[in-house]
Amino acid sequence: MAEIRIRNTNERISGEENVKAFLENQEVLYEHWNANKLPTELQNKFVLSDEEKSQILSTFDEEIRDLATRRGYRTWDIVALSDATPNIEELLKKFEQVHTHTEDEVRAIAAGKGIFIIKGTDDVGYFDVELEAGDVISVPEHKPHFFTLMENRQIVAVRLFIETEGWIAHPFADASFNK
Repeated sequence: MAEIRIRNTNERISGEENVKAFLENQEVLYEHWNANKLPTELQNKFVLSDEEKSQILSTFDEEIRDLATRRGYRTWDIVALSDATPNIEELLKKFEQVHTHTEDEVRAIAAGKGIFIIKGTDDVGYFDVELEAGDVISVPEHKPHFFTLMENRQIVAVRLFIETEGWIAHPFADASFNK
């Protein structure tokens, strides 16, 4: 289950309903899928063949299509990151910059862990959403954020897009942000 840490106060929010309510107030969609549907051999595999990626998409096809229909997403794919990913440090440097998009940034975590750092309302400031297998999040367009790996540095996620060429990041300079 996802857990939230508010950076200004170090307050932690846990429990599916509490997380969902907090994120809803911040205009962020949060849902949970059954990660145990994924075949056991793929639940801890972070270097995937195209066939294995297709198998993951097939496993979650019903959930993906339901979310896509409700939110207008037209295409989806799989991203798999770990220390075995070529140029992982360069990729993380690119990811770990606050930015916005002209469409939602959506991740459905199939395996591993990841974290979204999101700029909330003025009274909240930045907060971390720590995600694990089964967590689904959609950060709305124009909301400053970034995504990165957690300490285990392993993740497999379904990404959904409205634009068929995928999203483009727009840097967001913010003096109030501190890592």
